[in-house]
Amino acid sequence: MTDPLDTLRDISGMSAGTLAERMGIELLEVSPQRLVATMPVEGNTQPYGLLHGGASVVLAETLGSIGAALHAGPDRVAVGLDINATHHRAARSGLVTGVATALHAGSTIASYQVQVSDDQGRLVCTARITCLLRAAAPGA
Repeated sequence: MTDPLDTLRDISGMSAGTLAERMGIELLEVSPQRLVATMPVEGNTQPYGLLHGGASVVLAETLGSIGAALHAGPDRVAVGLDINATHHRAARSGLVTGVATALHAGSTIASYQVQVSDDQGRLVCTARITCLLRAAAPGA
């Protein structure tokens, strides 16, 4: 059985040069069923100084895509099909935390609900992401 800490290190190491790295997303917990990460509000705001809604969606898509890829296994890839988000309140500073929970983990589709909360535990955003699981391209 794979050590979850090794999986977390491997996935975190793969984020070099990606959007997740530029957004400051830090993975804390990863498994096919549940993922947790933080992201700073600072640097990810819109002109009014509030967390950009798109930043919340990036956090959600990062978590859901990683979860789907872990569920898919090494011979398949997860490709995003749909993402939607409802923004509940603004975050102005500190960190937000995203918690992704598998809603459906099937043979061809994986869906996750992601709840993004502020430092006080208040819900900032709820998102749902659905990924198609398909065979990896040869040589990929």
